[in-house]
Amino acid sequence: MAGHSKWANIQHRKGRQDEKRGKVWTRIIREIMVAARQGGGDPAMNPRLRTAIDKAKAANMPADTIKKNVDKATGNLEGVSYEEIRYEGYGIGGAAIIVDCMTDNRVRTVAEVRHAFSKYGGNLGTEGSVAFQFKHCGQFVFAPGTSEDKVMEVALEAGAEDVVTGEDGSIEVLCAPGDFEAVKNALEGAGLKPEIAEVTMRAENTIALAGEDAQRMQKLLDVIEDLDDVQDVYHNAELEG
Repeated sequence: MAGHSKWANIQHRKGRQDEKRGKVWTRIIREIMVAARQGGGDPAMNPRLRTAIDKAKAANMPADTIKKNVDKATGNLEGVSYEEIRYEGYGIGGAAIIVDCMTDNRVRTVAEVRHAFSKYGGNLGTEGSVAFQFKHCGQFVFAPGTSEDKVMEVALEAGAEDVVTGEDGSIEVLCAPGDFEAVKNALEGAGLKPEIAEVTMRAENTIALAGEDAQRMQKLLDVIEDLDDVQDVYHNAELEG
């Protein structure tokens, strides 16, 4: 069952992200600032910043907005300093959840995340409690109907670690985080356009939730994702309609 719902889950997630476009710029700006502060303001020398700028351009962010936030982060302009924090916990049915935040106030953030978990049926865990169930990797997902042979040939030659075809016909390419850009450029250069291309925390195994459990899990995820300091939410639930 899980294999059949993979593509539906990905489309569902993408749709919900699109609905929240208002928050996208805020999150991208934070990512740009943290990337620039850690690795310098030159995208040619800073892959993380390069990826963040690509996201900004895809979200139609003006070039001067991008530059201003890089300058803030590298000390050329005064700005807020953000730190990265990861929280781990459990959702409905024991599903694992990772919440990545960027915040200028750690006390506020942990209180908001803990409240969301406890109010909507989850449990905030300790560091390391669920992260072992995920793999940090580059992920590209292609729609059913894409040529598996072509994707496999291009991806593996570019340094991808694995190509996985789902029962629903979707194709997933996985690579080491450091190889993300090379694989992305090779796929796009071959005319292969993924629906999703990101460095992510990918669940090693999934838990299928249906009916009321799926609805409760979706509510919990929505509430967490809507918190101002949350950048990304990863989980291992496959939500059946």
